[in-house]
Amino acid sequence: MRKQILVSNDDGITSKGIRALVEVAATFGDVTVVAPDKPQSGQGHAITLEHPLRLYGVDLFWDIPNVRAFECSGTPVDCVKLAKNVIAKGQQFDLCVSGINHGSNTSINIIYSGTMSAATEAAVEKIPAIGFSLTSFRHDADFNAAKHYVHHIIETALGKGMPESNLWNVNIPNLPLEEIKGMRVCRQAKGYWTEEFVQGKDPAGRAYFWLAGHFVCEDEGDDTDIWAIENGYVSIVPAMFDLTHYPALQPLRDLF
Repeated sequence: MRKQILVSNDDGITSKGIRALVEVAATFGDVTVVAPDKPQSGQGHAITLEHPLRLYGVDLFWDIPNVRAFECSGTPVDCVKLAKNVIAKGQQFDLCVSGINHGSNTSINIIYSGTMSAATEAAVEKIPAIGFSLTSFRHDADFNAAKHYVHHIIETALGKGMPESNLWNVNIPNLPLEEIKGMRVCRQAKGYWTEEFVQGKDPAGRAYFWLAGHFVCEDEGDDTDIWAIENGYVSIVPAMFDLTHYPALQPLRDLF
C-alpha cells in the first residue's frame, strides 16, 4: 500500500522550501499538502479562534505526480488540524513532514517555530512527524543538499520507524553536499534570545516597535544541535510535547 504523507510549513505554500520537500515526499507515496497562504514564521503553536478559516485547492504542484494541495488562511497548526479532520477525515497519515524552513530551528527556536509546531501538532494527533530546516534565510537558498538528507531521513522514518519519539527536529547546514560531514543525533542546545525593540514612527506620527535582538548560546557541549550545525553536520533531535519537568515533581510534592 502506498504511504500517505502530509506536508506543511510556516513559510507559506509558495515557498521554495516546501516545493523541495514535496518533491522528495512524493517519491515515497501520495502527498497531501496543506500550508498557509502567507508566511507564518514565529507563530509557534497558535490556532485561529476569532475568525473563520478559509481553505482552497491549488495547482502549484501540478507537475509532481500524486500530490494534492490546499492553501489555508490560518496558522501552521490550523493547517494540520484541517488536514486531519476535514481534508483526510477518516484517513490515517503515515508521516507528516514540515518545512523545509528557511532558517535554523535549533535550540530554543523550536518553541517559536511554526515549522516545528506543525510537526508537533501532527505528533499530538499520533502521526509520526519531522520538521526540516535549512540554516539559510535567503529567498533563493539552494535546497539540493537538504533534499539529499531529507530523502534519507524520510526513508529511515518510513522504513524503520521512529523509536521512542514520534517527533524529530532536523536542521541542515547551508553547505554544498560534499561539505556536509554527515548526521548527528543530538540534544537541544541551551540558549535564549536577548530581545531589543527598535522604535520608530509611521507616516501618521504614531509609534511602532520592531522586534530585533540576537541569540545567545549558553551550551558548550559537543552533543548539541548547534554544535552539529556549526561543525558541518545535519542535526537530528528527538523532541517531545510533554513539558512536565519530571525531576521537579517530588520536590514540589514535598512542598504541598
